Amino acid sequence: MLSIIIVVLNLLIETSVSLTVKVPPDPIVAHVGSTVILPCWISPPENAEALEIRWYRHDQFNNPVLLYNHGKIQDTQEEPYRNRSSLTLRSDQSGGLKDGDVSLRLEKLRVQDDGSFHCYVSGEHSYDSEEVVLKITALGSAPVLSPKPLDDGRVNISCESSGWYPEPSIMWTSDEGRALRPGGTSHSRGADEMFSVHSWTAVSLSDAQLVSCSFSLRSGELKEGRLNIQGIVSSGPSDSSDSSDSSGPWKALFLTFLICALLGLFGLILYKYRDKLTGKKPATEICKEETPERLTKEVVGDINVEELRTHAVEITIDRESLHPDLTVSKDCKILRDSEGYNHTGEEFPFQLCAFGAQRFSSGRHYWEVDLAQPNIPPKNYWIIGVVKDENFTTIDRSALTPSRGFWFLRSDGPRGFYTNTDPPVKLSLTPRPERLGVLLDYDDGQLSFYNVTERKHLLTISSRFSGSVVPLFNPGAGDLSTLRILDCPKPEEPAESSQPLLSNNSSDA
Repeated sequence: MLSIIIVVLNLLIETSVSLTVKVPPDPIVAHVGSTVILPCWISPPENAEALEIRWYRHDQFNNPVLLYNHGKIQDTQEEPYRNRSSLTLRSDQSGGLKDGDVSLRLEKLRVQDDGSFHCYVSGEHSYDSEEVVLKITALGSAPVLSPKPLDDGRVNISCESSGWYPEPSIMWTSDEGRALRPGGTSHSRGADEMFSVHSWTAVSLSDAQLVSCSFSLRSGELKEGRLNIQGIVSSGPSDSSDSSDSSGPWKALFLTFLICALLGLFGLILYKYRDKLTGKKPATEICKEETPERLTKEVVGDINVEELRTHAVEITIDRESLHPDLTVSKDCKILRDSEGYNHTGEEFPFQLCAFGAQRFSSGRHYWEVDLAQPNIPPKNYWIIGVVKDENFTTIDRSALTPSRGFWFLRSDGPRGFYTNTDPPVKLSLTPRPERLGVLLDYDDGQLSFYNVTERKHLLTISSRFSGSVVPLFNPGAGDLSTLRILDCPKPEEPAESSQPLLSNNSSDA
């Protein structure tokens, strides 16, 4: 009878001190190289400072990812997770260990981290364990398309991309959105466990003129490359019935080419000396003709900020296309890199792009961006400009050119300021802009930048816009200052004046 009473008392004690561990029901998704939090907590809340907290993988209970015991983290853990794992708060409202929050923070994520993590919590009389699933993804490089003409008049197009995880899907499409049949696809996996993919297809002009190759993950992230095959397609072999006079077509082709070359040379001469012949300045200028000397000369002269603000429009950030490593305020006007974003390497983080929710296809539009806050140095790293509406998925550095629908000014810290023209032009802007004004003149094909604080014109990029364009922002990484889109109230009584936006004191030559 005494034994039965003791057993019942033990059961009552164990029941009264039992604990329950909770984790999210859905997998946690994170990118290679980023930092992630795996939430785990005791419910109802209980002080976990005196408990054993063990995070481990698979059957590696005795070789944990992290072990907390006797009030501190123990030096017993799986080697790949040394200096990468720690206990953290699962949210800003969390009370930490005192409230039973035993969440795990993992830094510098690798493909090998993909899979399940066990959260095990043990007290003196009870324990509980739950499993958190971590899904690792890696967005690969921009697809590289390489054409090769075939004898039958078609073009064999090869498409390659690397650095993907998990294995991506590939799709070939025409300019009409019609799916094209791939000739074959091969996959390989490197030492870093990431995938490289090579696919190819053969097309003719009757199939498509613009061929698109895109790689995508199940999460919806994708990268796309395009190639215009018009002009690449060969005329094919000559008909056998004309073999007796095969030189005839080649003579006609040569004469046609010679006439076109002479006409082109004549047109080039007229274009080069058009200013002298007409006595007028060219209406538009091509981006690649900009030189450091010419751009520096343009900086001279004050601007009429009030005149600029007559074209002011309200700009906000589009949350739907926001990069996952960016944070935006509730009013969609303040942008910065996420607190957990770990930027590695010296290259500018071109992928951290955000896009305006407003689209423009005509007219003049002006907005201002604040790049410094009180008692904080101005931002060192940023990209500000415009981009074609359809280019949201093309954030690879090699594709950020005017010919691909991007126009912007970049501040790369101590390396200086650059245009994204090909080749890029380096600018000397002193002092560093604290408030940048941007004027998009769609109809005249001009994108101008102004130092609003100093009332100076900095740069005008001339191009030819087509379709809709939207504002482009990139706050860089590591700055204390945020990137803030300002509200520019229009003057109450805008003056009807023909005064130019840039007042240059020096007369034109």
